This record gives sequence, C-alpha cells and structure tokens, in this order.
Amino acid sequence: MIDPDEVDAKGIPLTARAVFIIGLDKRLKLSILYPATTGRNFDEILRVIDSLKVSSEKKVATPVNWKLGQECMVLPSLSDEDANALFDDQIRKVDLPSKKPYMRFTDING
Repeated sequence: MIDPDEVDAKGIPLTARAVFIIGLDKRLKLSILYPATTGRNFDEILRVIDSLKVSSEKKVATPVNWKLGQECMVLPSLSDEDANALFDDQIRKVDLPSKKPYMRFTDING
C-alpha cells in the first residue's frame, strides 16, 4: 500500500503497512493501517489475536489492556442466570454509580 501523505526526499510516496486479521469464518476481524512514520506494535497485534480467539470461544469481551490469563467481561447480553450457569457462578460484579449491573467479570482460565 502507498501512503500519499508520506513522501521521501524525492516526493515518492512511502509504503504504509497494513495489518489484517481474518477469522476462521473468513470475515475481517481487524484492520490497522500504519503510516510510514509509525512503527507497528506486535505485542498489541498478538494481544488482539488472543482477544479474538477468547471472545469467539466464550461469551466474553476483553477490556482495555487485557492480556491472556486475566479476567474477561461477561457479555451484557447474557442474563445473570445464563452467565452463572455458563461460568459456574464465578462472576464478579462491579458496583457502578448508575447501579446498572452490566459490568461483570469472570476468570475463564479456571
């Protein structure tokens, strides 16, 4: 890919680096376009792959800066009853000022 906004001393566009992650269902799960002036963060790319794998296997989402082995968030669309059955009553609820019960965490590692 060429980045028309980033050029070398001769005015020739520099290449941009694209990252595409395709799921097992052959659908695009993530795309990142790094301009020539920005380095790629492979730790973040690997973190995203871990997150996509976990969230495709379990009814969870991963919070910011999550890493494999840490707690995941139970999907808000899952009822408390279904969540407790799915995660063996191992759910930690977070009290919020709004009193809404949607921030629930679980350890999927056992």
